[in-house]
Amino acid sequence: MKSRWLVLIHQLPPKPDYVRVKVRRKLQRIGAVALKNSVYVLPSVDEALEDFQWLRREITAEGGEAMLLDSDFLEGVPNGVLEQMGREERDREYRELVDSVNGLTTPSEADIARLRRQLAEIVRRDYFGASGRDAAEFAVRSLGREPVAVAETAVARKGATWVTRAGIKVDRMASAWLIRRWIDQDATFRFATGDHPVIASDEISFDMFDGGFTHIGDRCTFEVLIHHFSLSDPALTVIAEVVHDIDVKDEKFARPETDGIAALIDGIVRTVPDDNDRIEAGAQLFERLYAAFSRSAA
Repeated sequence: MKSRWLVLIHQLPPKPDYVRVKVRRKLQRIGAVALKNSVYVLPSVDEALEDFQWLRREITAEGGEAMLLDSDFLEGVPNGVLEQMGREERDREYRELVDSVNGLTTPSEADIARLRRQLAEIVRRDYFGASGRDAAEFAVRSLGREPVAVAETAVARKGATWVTRAGIKVDRMASAWLIRRWIDQDATFRFATGDHPVIASDEISFDMFDGGFTHIGDRCTFEVLIHHFSLSDPALTVIAEVVHDIDVKDEKFARPETDGIAALIDGIVRTVPDDNDRIEAGAQLFERLYAAFSRSAA
């Protein structure tokens, strides 16, 4: 299916100068992608249409001109380029937000409120699913709280339902594989939506914001699971380093395989929409990686 695009073409008056500054900032806030000078695009969705309509009115009210088009064909633009440009810009913003969080020693309530608003604004304009969102959300939502411990009785039971957030990516894929491979071979998975989903008393959550097995310090969920269950396999350690750098994006381990594995994970996310299917596809990938790293460690 072809993507549909909203295209805003505008011409601003030469004076006053503040008009150009105001329009440029507004385009940045709504996440518009610059196709060329004075031509900006957004995916054709209701929220983006409303944003462009309001901006068009502001431009004309200041004496400028603006046209708004809806099209499924942009000649001369290679497939996927606009989406990638949008993801790269949001990833930059997510990284800056994580840096802001990490730079706080004792965040005040005002700091936390400000960072949460900033995160919400970035997520709102993240139309193309930038990979840095998970790390930014964990960083902001961990402010002012300690990780909630997992009940030992819950993790001792086999055949449990393990709950995680919908839209799984690298850390959740790898963790699901680890759970079924080493922790609970009969595990089933449920995918929750919303910021604070209800978790039943007999369910185990992972990679969630409100406790269970989740990020602790600079460790991603996969690393936390390995540490909690005392899994000392050298091949798992290598995989944990790769997963950490893809998920946390701090280049802590900088393994040479990471970029290639990140591309494979991204391919799964882009082509497999169903979370259960993603778990299966991820399991096949991580099983092969485990075999390869086991041989190299032997």
